[in-house]
Amino acid sequence: MTAVPLSLLPDTAKVLHDGSLSIGGCSVGDVAAEFGTPVFIYDEQHLRARCREAVAAFGPGRAVYATKAFLCRAMARLAYEEGMLLDVASGGEMFVALAAGVPAAALTFHGNNKSVDELRVAITTGVRHIVVDSFDELDRLEALHAEGLPVPAVLARITPGVHAHTHEFVATGQDDSKFGFNLGNGEAQRAVDRMRRSASVDLVGLHCHIGSNVFAASNFAKAAEVMAGFAVPLDLPELVLGGGLGVAYVMGEEAPSIMQWGNVLLDACASLGVRSHVSVEPGRAIVAAAAITVYTVGTIKRIPGVRTYVAVDGGMSDNPRPVLYGSGYEAFRPADVRATRSLQARLVGKHCESGDVLIFDAVLPEETTVGDLLATPVTGAYGYSMASNYNMLTRPPVVFVGNGIARPVVRRESMEDLLRCDLD
Repeated sequence: MTAVPLSLLPDTAKVLHDGSLSIGGCSVGDVAAEFGTPVFIYDEQHLRARCREAVAAFGPGRAVYATKAFLCRAMARLAYEEGMLLDVASGGEMFVALAAGVPAAALTFHGNNKSVDELRVAITTGVRHIVVDSFDELDRLEALHAEGLPVPAVLARITPGVHAHTHEFVATGQDDSKFGFNLGNGEAQRAVDRMRRSASVDLVGLHCHIGSNVFAASNFAKAAEVMAGFAVPLDLPELVLGGGLGVAYVMGEEAPSIMQWGNVLLDACASLGVRSHVSVEPGRAIVAAAAITVYTVGTIKRIPGVRTYVAVDGGMSDNPRPVLYGSGYEAFRPADVRATRSLQARLVGKHCESGDVLIFDAVLPEETTVGDLLATPVTGAYGYSMASNYNMLTRPPVVFVGNGIARPVVRRESMEDLLRCDLD
């Protein structure tokens, strides 16, 4: 098996003269030694480049970062500094973005089951848009208006009936979905009619999202076609076509660039007569390939005639995607990036269950031994953001690297943090 593809590594990744890896001018080994493992290492230049690419592809105010992919105050500030707006899908994400200094007017508030309290905060702080997801939510907004709250600008989330080629758990645009107003059965039209009549909301546009980690640009073009058929007669100012652009995780995968994605969507909308301002909400495409996770090997267990297990000091608590979605990853030794990988193994974590798997069929350097650092690339999305304290493991730190400086932006949790909410 060949070495790990360098195309999967962050933009500033370099193989040094001794074969080891640096990112952002920082030795990965040195970062791991300073901050311990597991550790998420993000290439700050890579993050900024992808934000700028999205803004260039869609225009100022038309690229909205999906914070569910990865959020901390440093990331929120970075995306906003680079010209992106932010979409938040809970009161907690909204709180973090506001705490980072991002103005409420730069936030779009999502969620299929927003609480009255969340909606109240969104309205009183003055978020840019609330994406209305249900008739129940409209009832709540009308009740809040009756309390004397201002009228919010809203988008109607439409379920377009487009089946994206992705895992069923992250497909959202099909008819059988918990999200949005169904276009095919007439709910979307009824919702739009009600919002236009209502004094409690200001309907300014439509929204759709077909799923996450979608590789086929044709899926996005189909969604644009379906949405255009509904949107053009309404002639509303805004049309948001969501995010979901996929990224390559393993050798042999290819995904459209943000610029290619933008060309497909904007060309399709122009040809279909869309006059609305077209916006998108990339998340994974901004952050996924910007990061690697570094672990330390603790145990190697060879079972003759069965398999070899290589266990590291993290696992499903810092990357649940392989267990949830069967997601694939690569692994390599950052001390010897170009090493040929011929050891067939299952890369597992330290959690107390057999399902704690990071890579089901990993290929690793044959010389991998206890105490080595192992890294998995393309972990910048839905790693830290989905991390947990399962088995009371403390969550890893997040370190931004750039210009030779390693800057912690989220500290490692301490054992005391595990008791912070414990009342007895």
